[in-house]
Amino acid sequence: MNTEQLLKRESFIEMTARSRAQALLDPGSMRELIGPFDRMRSPWLAMQGVVTQSDDGVVVAKGSFDGQPYLVLAIEGAFQGGSLGEVGGAKIAGALELAAEDNRNGIPTGATILFETGGVRLQEANLGLAAIADIHSAIVDLRRYQPVVGISAGTVGCFGGMSIAAALCSYLVVTREARVGLNGPAVIEQEAGIAEYDSRDRPFIWSFTGGEQRFQTGLADACIEDDSALMRTTLRELIVRGVPTKHRSEQSQAFLACLDAVDASVQATPEMVRSIYQKGLSL
Repeated sequence: MNTEQLLKRESFIEMTARSRAQALLDPGSMRELIGPFDRMRSPWLAMQGVVTQSDDGVVVAKGSFDGQPYLVLAIEGAFQGGSLGEVGGAKIAGALELAAEDNRNGIPTGATILFETGGVRLQEANLGLAAIADIHSAIVDLRRYQPVVGISAGTVGCFGGMSIAAALCSYLVVTREARVGLNGPAVIEQEAGIAEYDSRDRPFIWSFTGGEQRFQTGLADACIEDDSALMRTTLRELIVRGVPTKHRSEQSQAFLACLDAVDASVQATPEMVRSIYQKGLSL
């Protein structure tokens, strides 16, 4: 992208969760379910002296995409690092379940999830984990009928249990600014030590968990520039592809074989990881 294109483009990353949902759906079609005025706040944060948000950081947007019924579930990274608790998780899982029910009733409703999340909300612990498990189950149910598309744009990234949700999606779109991983950099540093993993070393972090690396290692289906119009175009292309013959999560044996090829006695490099995955997944 040259300077002129950069100045003309509308950044998807800089948008709020609500604006992102609006940018993806057909103009004028979006209506929000369980929105801020419904005051579905987390009952647990206030008990712990944490400021709540009236939508619990999750936007459930229903509308249409190219005229077809569509659902966009957007996590707001600016609230509690996009962490998911009982209420936000239930909003996503419930909406996906309703979309699956629509399909069973002959209404072809698709869905996209915008992952901007550090994973489970620690203040809600088991309740948050249970909600994320419900999301996993709902994605697997809906993807039988329609492709479920995940998008991780940045800047929070997608970590913890929600990274598993991203892996369960039919397709995953990332930008170079995105990061996707089961554990966040700070957690790995805490457990492995700064000599092994320095969470302040941004080039190092992005070289292993950044969007470009995830695309090159087969864990994402598209890595695109930060452009709102391009994001919508990419989403259209993936919807047109339809439900994959075999979802990525159904290729676990191939990924496990790649992990077996890792030599843990030497320091891994991004190039080494790419080589192992590209070779292993092409067999």
